[in-house]
Amino acid sequence: MIKLVVTDLDGTFLNNQGLFDIDLFNQVHAEMQQKGITFVACTGKQCERVEKLFGEHGKGIWILGDSAARIKKDGEVVKEFSIDRDLALQAIKEIQRFDSNMTLIVCTSDAAYVHSSIPEDMFNVVKGSYEHVIKIDSFSQIDSRFIKITVYDIEGRSSALREQVEQRLGGQIYIVDSEPRWLDITALHTHKGETVKKLQEMLAVTFEETMSFGDGENDVELMAIAKYSFAVSNACENTKKAASFITKSNEENGVLLTIQKIMDL
Repeated sequence: MIKLVVTDLDGTFLNNQGLFDIDLFNQVHAEMQQKGITFVACTGKQCERVEKLFGEHGKGIWILGDSAARIKKDGEVVKEFSIDRDLALQAIKEIQRFDSNMTLIVCTSDAAYVHSSIPEDMFNVVKGSYEHVIKIDSFSQIDSRFIKITVYDIEGRSSALREQVEQRLGGQIYIVDSEPRWLDITALHTHKGETVKKLQEMLAVTFEETMSFGDGENDVELMAIAKYSFAVSNACENTKKAASFITKSNEENGVLLTIQKIMDL
């Protein structure tokens, strides 16, 4: 029996406009609640951005946001996993050494920080995933705990950047280039797979009772924590290989329709 459903958002649950079928979600989620199945949104987006995205329809869902470095439910922070401050600042220096013009997003528990010189079009890109964004002259001025560092590179060089950062800090942080334009850095062993495992322990849910959905490179670990792991048809090849099943694309309501079918069995 399924007790836990975990899904990535961008490219998986959300369509290409960053939206979801609210009516279908309400219908499916209501049935999930009746059957005692927990819904989890596991994403690189800031938790507060996810809360705004779901609005009144998000009551009762768990959010593993900020690349699974934070756990929230119904507006309350349940757990956070921070990066050592010195390691975070070293990583920022390596990124700036690679290309000082890359868009850096440094996340804490209270906000996402970007450099004050960020172009307006890039700032709008950041706002697509982060609700609370603050401009700052230097990242060393941040006095809150570092949760995550994200890089957006319009030139799509995230793989090359990851290799450079790993040369200096490999084995001390977790780093993944989820897409050619996006790279995430969190504390060592802090990623979607490990955070879902912690949630499984908290909720007393097993691997056999879990279903997961994903599309990107950062969802490969998400495929390993569920017996019923699904890659959407638009997923990258590595995620498809790691998944047990392939379902419809994010444009076809693949996640919700699959949940619905499984509950009908």
